[in-house]
Amino acid sequence: MTTPDGLPPLRDVIREAGLSAKKSLGQNFLLDLNLTRRIARSAGPLDGVSVLEVGPGPGGLTRALLMEGAANVIVIERDERCLPPLQGIAAAYPGRLEIVSGDAREIDFPALRIKRPARVVANLPYSVGTSLLVGWLKSEPWPPWFDSLVLMFQREVAERIVAAPGTKDYGRLSVLSQWRSNPRILFSLSPDAFTPKPKVASAVVRLVPKEVPAPACNIEMLERVTAAAFGQRRKMLRASLKQVTSDPERLLTRLGLDPKARAETLQVADFCRIANTLSVEPPQTGAANN
Repeated sequence: MTTPDGLPPLRDVIREAGLSAKKSLGQNFLLDLNLTRRIARSAGPLDGVSVLEVGPGPGGLTRALLMEGAANVIVIERDERCLPPLQGIAAAYPGRLEIVSGDAREIDFPALRIKRPARVVANLPYSVGTSLLVGWLKSEPWPPWFDSLVLMFQREVAERIVAAPGTKDYGRLSVLSQWRSNPRILFSLSPDAFTPKPKVASAVVRLVPKEVPAPACNIEMLERVTAAAFGQRRKMLRASLKQVTSDPERLLTRLGLDPKARAETLQVADFCRIANTLSVEPPQTGAANN
């Protein structure tokens, strides 16, 4: 039995390779080719596009990306057990699939010399999804080397990415994502779609980089400010921001912000204004380093 791409069904591939998902690697295999093709299509037309995929596992999404017309796909996989199935896909699509064995958290993505237009499409391992997203959002120079990110996360992480100020899910990830991109949840997937079945639902998010994020801001300082503010989100800003400035009340008052407010009430632009002020002011005695 073969599938539309002429390769064996993924269940057969996994069985023959003796694969089982490793919890330590955050693996959950998506075997339904209809779903993987839906994810691939949600990245937009792929003709002439280079795609980076992290954590392909046995290659379900990889096959879908190639079937949907990606010019070439670079996959990064740290689980050596998955390399033989991926090599089988590479043989079926000569010259279109490059396999990089390693940990994506240690990869210098621009050094991969990915041809543009480039796009990231991935069913990210649950254990590293957030850290990879933050790394891509901190890419320099900006605009980045990719024109969009289409990523699958746990549903709760996806909701944090798109959360609005004043909601319980609004936080550091919301601010970083919404300052540098326009994020949108495309659709959700039931736990039943995966093997093994996870305890939570998943969602696919598309993030399109903004050419010029506004207001202009130092990303490193913005990250420090949001880490301090949301790290103690139940505290008023005049207390939580003591990690980054010795006199947060003076700073906030000068910016027209209420020192008694809590982090979730501020707009993305407000955090940028705080970060910008701290970037130009000399270090204040007593401010803790983050």
